[in-house]
Amino acid sequence: MNSFLSFFEEMPLWMRLLWVVGVLAVFWILEGNYTLVQLHYKKWRHAGVNFMFLLFTMAINVGFGVLTLGVFYWVETSPFGLLHLVDLPIWLELILALLALDFIAQYGVHYLLHKVQWMWRLHLIHHSDTKVDVTTGTRHHPFDFILRETFALFVILLMGMPIAFYLLYRILSVFFTYFTHANIQLGKIDKYISYVFVSPNMHKFHHHRQMPWTDTNYGNMFSFWDRIFGTFLYEDTSKIRYGLDILDDSTDENLLYQLKIPFDKAVKTIGRD
Repeated sequence: MNSFLSFFEEMPLWMRLLWVVGVLAVFWILEGNYTLVQLHYKKWRHAGVNFMFLLFTMAINVGFGVLTLGVFYWVETSPFGLLHLVDLPIWLELILALLALDFIAQYGVHYLLHKVQWMWRLHLIHHSDTKVDVTTGTRHHPFDFILRETFALFVILLMGMPIAFYLLYRILSVFFTYFTHANIQLGKIDKYISYVFVSPNMHKFHHHRQMPWTDTNYGNMFSFWDRIFGTFLYEDTSKIRYGLDILDDSTDENLLYQLKIPFDKAVKTIGRD
């Protein structure tokens, strides 16, 4: 187990970038062969807009990387965090750390992004995509991403976890983000997957343009958070229409407009303003 964790702790930057590009590429190819929804759009142009958001995310990651290293240095030199209270096998500590990160830094913050008005305005950009595919997983307003990373740092401190746990979580999170947004048809397998993990179909209901479906399926990796807290939904995917009913669909590839949405008072967030 120690050698397994050391691999992620020592993974060079180029290998992490290769993982991001590789996962994107695999699901990009699968979308062309096992398509869930026939999207009539210019795929590369659509991807170009979403990849700009990815560049913003990567730039923010540089700053958060320095902050995260400082947090882990403090955690390592201070017996702080829940994992230090009881002596547990390292595999069990890893599972608890992954569960805490997925629950608080994914499900929890995602729930708040939908329920807190000013946070929802930041999150609109992710839902404004009218052609949901694997690249939609990269589409987050910079301030939205900062919120998510802040919650992750809180979990690191709360649990007192080593950096290897967090880096493994990031690797898994990248996979599930692109997997669940990918425009792929898995047939009956999809529903079986959704009993434990978030599946592509399951997450697509979250991208439906109207409530109450928009406010369901908040999970990233594990689906049981949604089942436990009553936010799980699995319906007929043919009823899904992407985008948001409070935004003009024609603006979804206007990068400058999208960046300004959270501060545009002309955009009325129904039920949250």
